[in-house]
Amino acid sequence: MVAVDTNIIIRFLTHDDPRQYKKAFSIFNTQDVFISDTVILETEWVLRYAYEFSSEDICNALVKLFGLSNVHLSNPTFIAQAIEWHRQGLDFSDALHLTQCQQYDRLYTFDKKFSSKAKNLTHCSVELP
Repeated sequence: MVAVDTNIIIRFLTHDDPRQYKKAFSIFNTQDVFISDTVILETEWVLRYAYEFSSEDICNALVKLFGLSNVHLSNPTFIAQAIEWHRQGLDFSDALHLTQCQQYDRLYTFDKKFSSKAKNLTHCSVELP
């Protein structure tokens, strides 16, 4: 199994550099691939800011990528939940943070938007201190 960095995923998803896309495609076509949570987080950010993908396009791209039989994640349940909450309007990074706090009663933040959008999503309440 090999691990990949964000730029490999970006080339694979966007095809923006034909030479690098072919190399990324070869990796995904011939190897078992591990993608870390931090790479997933960075990939979403790059797709949103640098490539101006919509939230829905990002979710669709990630779901297709993670659906490949040779792609492995450290926390597939957390990532699936984060994608679902992102579809429901939560910022992706906030959704990923929240998925990893499920064993706690509350997650404190100064982000009013996060607190508001996370209401009733889970038993871990997102609250302002």
